[in-house]
Amino acid sequence: MSLTTLMTRLARPALPLLVAALAAGAVSAQTGAPAASAEATAIRKTMQEKFPGAEIKGITKTGYLGGLYEVQFDDRIVYTDPKVSHVLVGAMFDAGTKQNLTEERLRKLNRVSWDNLPLELAIKKVKGKGERKLVVFSDADCPYCHKLEKEMAGLDNVTIYTFLFPIDQLHPEAAQKSKQIWCSPDRTKAWDEFFVSGTVPDNKGDCSNPVAATQALGQKLRIQATPTMILADGSILPGAVPLARLESAMKEAEADAKKVAAAKK
Repeated sequence: MSLTTLMTRLARPALPLLVAALAAGAVSAQTGAPAASAEATAIRKTMQEKFPGAEIKGITKTGYLGGLYEVQFDDRIVYTDPKVSHVLVGAMFDAGTKQNLTEERLRKLNRVSWDNLPLELAIKKVKGKGERKLVVFSDADCPYCHKLEKEMAGLDNVTIYTFLFPIDQLHPEAAQKSKQIWCSPDRTKAWDEFFVSGTVPDNKGDCSNPVAATQALGQKLRIQATPTMILADGSILPGAVPLARLESAMKEAEADAKKVAAAKK
């Protein structure tokens, strides 16, 4: 059975998993370290036998519900018991804080290297001293991108790199608008004005532009929706999050990035 089949078949039981976690009130933090025990090795072998073709990137023992194991398949996480008798698919929540622990874990596991981001293909906006950094994949016609732009208006001391990521299936006119914005003499100003007034620059959008390249980049990074942000530590934050949450996530990411940089010295 492939991982795709697994996810499809077990999508409905995800809600009971969440309910059980909340009802138990015993959701605790995972160890955070990949398991290297004989038990983890046995789990890997059994999972590969039951789900051939699905690449396992890591196995980590957690403190959830008596000691479940976290199994990372590509960019997804499932949970299993030591004997792989059951596999749980869905989000694990902290019963006290209501925090989505699975989403937070995936953010950190799927970090993007800033060194590999072609920032020259992004619209660059510097606010204040621009000491902090933030990447945004955005679709000009995405309503949630418009909400995020309003939230980001409250950010200061940040450099924002916006990669044009029109989703053609949902917004067939977004790619052309993105090209016209890019072909404007002042791309940053044109982008901001579009989100305020809906005004598209008066050009044909036929200059050399990165739209096809940034769409390919988003697909390579498995960006599945807009808006999606990349924080200072390379972790991914999707959605039109409120300013307070964005500030908190950026602060945490900046601290993590500093720790990683210090460890390399």
